[in-house]
Amino acid sequence: MTVTIEHLIDGRWVPGTGDALFSVNPAQPSLIVAQGSNARTSDVDAAVRAAGAAAASWAAAPMHQRGTMLLSAADIVDRNAEAWGLELAREEGKTKAEGIGEVRRAAQILRYYGNEGDRQAGQIFSSPRAGEQILVTRKPLGVVGVITPFNFPIAIPAWKIAPALIYGNTVVWKPASTVPLLAIRLAQALTEAGLPEGVLNLLIGGSDVGNAIVDHPGIDAVTFTGSTGVGRRIAAAAAARGIPAQAEMGGKNAAVVLDDADIELALEQVMLGAFRSTGQKCTATSRLIVTDGIADEFLAELAERAAALAVGDPTDDATQMGPVINDAAHQSISSGIEAATTQGAAVLTGGQPYADEVRAGGYFIAPTIVELNGAPADVWTDELFGPVLAVRRAADAEAAFDMANDSEFGLSAAIFTQDLTRALQAVEQIDVGVLHVNSESAGADPHVPFGGAKKSGLGPKEQGGAAREFFTHTTTVYLRGGQAGA
Repeated sequence: MTVTIEHLIDGRWVPGTGDALFSVNPAQPSLIVAQGSNARTSDVDAAVRAAGAAAASWAAAPMHQRGTMLLSAADIVDRNAEAWGLELAREEGKTKAEGIGEVRRAAQILRYYGNEGDRQAGQIFSSPRAGEQILVTRKPLGVVGVITPFNFPIAIPAWKIAPALIYGNTVVWKPASTVPLLAIRLAQALTEAGLPEGVLNLLIGGSDVGNAIVDHPGIDAVTFTGSTGVGRRIAAAAAARGIPAQAEMGGKNAAVVLDDADIELALEQVMLGAFRSTGQKCTATSRLIVTDGIADEFLAELAERAAALAVGDPTDDATQMGPVINDAAHQSISSGIEAATTQGAAVLTGGQPYADEVRAGGYFIAPTIVELNGAPADVWTDELFGPVLAVRRAADAEAAFDMANDSEFGLSAAIFTQDLTRALQAVEQIDVGVLHVNSESAGADPHVPFGGAKKSGLGPKEQGGAAREFFTHTTTVYLRGGQAGA
């Protein structure tokens, strides 16, 4: 059944008045999942005004009261996990099991922040002056612009919107226009949970709507997840207006498998990191470094497992990997594989388009592993954002760690070893925001900081207590009374 796309402005669901918008099933592009019309840039002004009007009363509400609404929304999301997870699979292309898991993760995130009222709210410092204490309190920023990507259409919005709301901000949100349905579902859960009018506003549209949000004088901060180029432009625009920006951007994440690794565990985790969610994760394993002693055995088995993955309709329980998001992604990734072979890479598995009618008609890319010969190759440096794994061999751990750092990005990495000394060496030497020891490079928990080093991120980290650093500002209060008994 095709769902009608509407926008949420000041507590009311309204149709768009812009160009026609169709959300299609990437496994069967002839199937329309949701349709309607885009928002216009003029809608941004209405949404920002509504958020601004609601800001003072929302900030004044006790945090426990705000949290109750997030907890209620979490229950709604959980109750609908099966249905919404299936919709997610149809709209975005990840498997149904992953879709359901993502919806449940969104509920988990809402619950984590829904309980924020029971945690520390500020700090008290000693004063060098008698009769005085120094308090550090926190206040919301105001109206926050939230711009989210396609690849986690409900979890990433939840981990931005939930902390924004719990800390007393109001929100104007633009999701990726390729995944409007799951955005609508999250907004429906929050409004059904009792969120006041204007506190959350949802506008579905193209880059013009996103630019209008970033440039609007009524926006007090912007949080973004997406491509590096767009993130840098947003951060520059925000800096020009003097408002804070948070940008989680690209990754070219390495998995390092050393000679002493648990081979079976490493094979399993590298497969998950590279090919789960069709490689469409900023934390996906897109580079693999294997030391010489185990390289032949490891790569032969890895290629065999990748070739055996069940690729097809993501709503089928037997499917292990679905399509990429759209035709543009399909063409870009295919071109990246072709460029790798032109630059001398050897294809260990995949690399060719599907010939069968079902997969040839969708946006499917075969799980692909290419081994590089030491020459420079774009596939080693450029983020393809698909199921493509570039491999290099290393003589030893030191050389492997150097290869892992050979990137302008520093989002995540994984190391597989049973040597504690090597694991500690990796912690010291591999420059990333998230490091996994003996687990896949992908994954993020809501109670710990998430974000990249180097050129993978700008601004404070996301999730956990780190989110408070972006969504609030501090007020240092010098608290002194009069004379006792006066």
